[in-house]
Formats: sequence, structure tokens, C-alpha cells
Amino acid sequence: MHLDGKKKIVVAVCGASGSIYAKLLLDKLQQLNTQLNDVAVIMSDNAKDIWKFELGDESYSGYPFEFYAKSDFMAPFASGSAKYDTMVIIPCSMGVLGRIAGGTSDDLVTRAADVVLKERRRLILVPRDMPFSLIHIRNMQAVTEAGGIICPAMPSYYSKPQTIEDLAMTVVNRVIDLIGLENESYRWSE
Repeated sequence: MHLDGKKKIVVAVCGASGSIYAKLLLDKLQQLNTQLNDVAVIMSDNAKDIWKFELGDESYSGYPFEFYAKSDFMAPFASGSAKYDTMVIIPCSMGVLGRIAGGTSDDLVTRAADVVLKERRRLILVPRDMPFSLIHIRNMQAVTEAGGIICPAMPSYYSKPQTIEDLAMTVVNRVIDLIGLENESYRWSE
């Protein structure tokens, strides 16, 4: 956290199914903008294609955040000196998870994740694929042991969600909590 108490966040949207999670997170970050200094977004071409297929639009282009290409190693968060607090990869493909677990920084997503881990900052991966193979589980273990947080896109039902968006929001609200932002959402036994 910075002197003004606001956070700097990187959001990476990978080419896994689950674009709704990325959309709802970006929507929520817009709403919580008074708690943020910066939101930077990395979105692969494949992620854009999947967003269009799953959500039926190109609304990703309408957010007021700075977007970076996967090949842009001049992005500020490619270095620890930029002091980004948190990186969220949502949805996180198993390929990206594996490259992070193996320390392979072959694009801006994996480089930024590597920076966040080496600087002992918060890395939150939201894998949507299932079931998990032993390779996936070992990669999750490696990332967890390095300081990352694995937050699978497993919605909860105790808030009695009524729509697909409500259901997906149960995952996004958990991510918002892990980032450390103040957010009104359903709380167990409250």
C-alpha cells in the first residue's frame, strides 16, 4: 500500500474460459476506484476472442484502465521499482500457471507475476479449469510455496445467488477481499 493508502493493481486476463469473472472484477474495480491509484490490464488476443465468444461483446475496450500488450516489457510493472501491490490473473489458464510455477517469464503476464513474487507482494491466480491433473496441483503448490494465492473460480451458494452474474460475483468478491479492498458483499452469518 502506498502513502495515500491506495493500491496499484495489475489484472491479467488469460485465454481460459471464464471471461465473466474478468468482466465483473473490472466492473468492481471501477466502482472501488477511490481505493486505487492505478489499475493496469494485460489481455491476450485469445482472451479478447473468448470474451467476445462468451459475453457477446467487446466491452473490455470500454474500461478507463491502461491496457498493455503481452509483449510490452516496458510496462511499469515489469519491474519491482514500480511498486504495484497486487496482481490478479483472472481467469488463469493452466499454461500460464505452469509457466509461473516454472519461473518462465516469456511474456508480460509471467514477467509481472515473477516480479510480484520476487518482491513478496500479492499474486492471486484464479484458475477456472477443472478437474485438476497432478501437474496442475503441483504447479499450484509451487506458486503457493512461492507466496502466491490460488483462488479457484469455485462459486459459493450460501448467499443464494439468483443469476449467473450473482454466482460469478461470489468468486469476484472473494478476490476483492484477497486484494484488501473495502467492499460490501454477503458475509457468512451476518
